[in-house]
Amino acid sequence: MHHSLSSNLSRRQFLQTAIASASGLALSGCGWTLAEVRPVQGKTGVANELYIYTWSNYIDNDLLREFTAQTGIRVIADTFDANESMLATFQAGKGSVYSVVYPSDYSVAKMLDLKLLRELEQSKIAGLENILPKFRASAHDPGNRHHVPISWGTTGLIYNSDKLSPPPEDWNYLWENQEKLSGRITLLNDLREVFGAALRSLGYSYNATNPNEIREAFEKLKVLKPAITSFTTDAWRDQLLAGDLVMAMGFSADGVLVAQQNPKIKYVVPQSGTSLWSDAMVIPKNAPNQDAAYAWINYMLQPAVASQVAERLSFATPNKAAFDQLPAPVRNNEALFPPDTILQNSQGIVPLPRATEELYEKYWTILTSS
Repeated sequence: MHHSLSSNLSRRQFLQTAIASASGLALSGCGWTLAEVRPVQGKTGVANELYIYTWSNYIDNDLLREFTAQTGIRVIADTFDANESMLATFQAGKGSVYSVVYPSDYSVAKMLDLKLLRELEQSKIAGLENILPKFRASAHDPGNRHHVPISWGTTGLIYNSDKLSPPPEDWNYLWENQEKLSGRITLLNDLREVFGAALRSLGYSYNATNPNEIREAFEKLKVLKPAITSFTTDAWRDQLLAGDLVMAMGFSADGVLVAQQNPKIKYVVPQSGTSLWSDAMVIPKNAPNQDAAYAWINYMLQPAVASQVAERLSFATPNKAAFDQLPAPVRNNEALFPPDTILQNSQGIVPLPRATEELYEKYWTILTSS
C-alpha cells in the first residue's frame, strides 16, 4: 500500500491471466505472479465461490488451498496495483462481483464517503480482539465498524548495496545522486506516496495541503523525472533482482521479500520521515457472497493462519496473537517491524479536501505523462 496508518497501497502491477489450476484455484505459478487477473464478470451468485480483490503480495496458492480445504469455498483472487485503480473499478460499477476487498487505510475513508462499504456484523467475526489497539482506533473508522486491518508497514528505498555506497539514508539521496541513478531507479505508481516523499525531503508534511508546498514538491519531482525509469508498484522487483535497477521506492513488505532472494538488496526507512500505512479487509455494500466474506475474514484472523501468511509473504501483521507466534528472526527484523525511533517522523496518509486532491492529481498527470 495506505490514514491513521497509510498506504502502500498504490501497490502492485496487474498480472497476466493464468489457467486455473486443476484444483480449481485461479492462480498462476510464475514467480511474483501469485494471483490470476481475469476480466471482471457480472454477479456470480454461486454460494461456494468467493471473489477477492487484493494486492498481489497478500495472496498465494497455499493460502487459497488451505481456505478451500477448510471451508469448501473456492476463491478467485483478482489483484490491483493502486488504490486509485481499485476505486475506479467500483465507481465504474464493476466491483459488484467482489465480496472482500483490501484497500489501504486512507482508501477505507474514501470508500466510506462513497458509501461503498457494508457495516460489519461484529458478532460474525472472531478474533478482532487480537488486533493491536492502535489499529482499532482509526480516525476514519473507529472500532473497526467497516474494516479489519490485515497488514501494516512503511514506505522506503530498496537498493543494491553492492552498487550504492555509501548507502542512502534519506529521500534527498535521490536528487543528490541523480546522475548516478539515472535510468536505474523507479518510483511507486502512487500519487500520494511519491508526492509525500518529495514533501518530506523539503521538510513539509506527507499530507501537505498548502498549494505552494505542493507546487514546490511538483517542481522538485520534475527535476528528478528524467532519471526515473518508470512509476511502478510491482515491476521493479524483477528488475532490481536482475541488476537492471540499482534502487526502487517501495513498500517494506516488498523490500523484505526481495532481500530474501538477494541479501545484497537492502531496505531503508528515510530518516526525515515516510508514510506509515496499513491495509484492511472490507466487505463492499453489494457483496454477492457475504457468508463467504465472513468466513474469509475469520480465517485470516486465526493467529496461526495470520502468522504463517505474514511470515511466508513477508508483511507486518497488526494481529498481536499472530505476531507472538512469529519466529524471533522475523519479529526482530527492523525492516518489517521498525523501532519507534524510526517511526516517530512517519505519518499515515490521510484523505484531503477535494480541491487539494484535484491539485495533486493535476500535477501527477503532468509528471507521469510528460
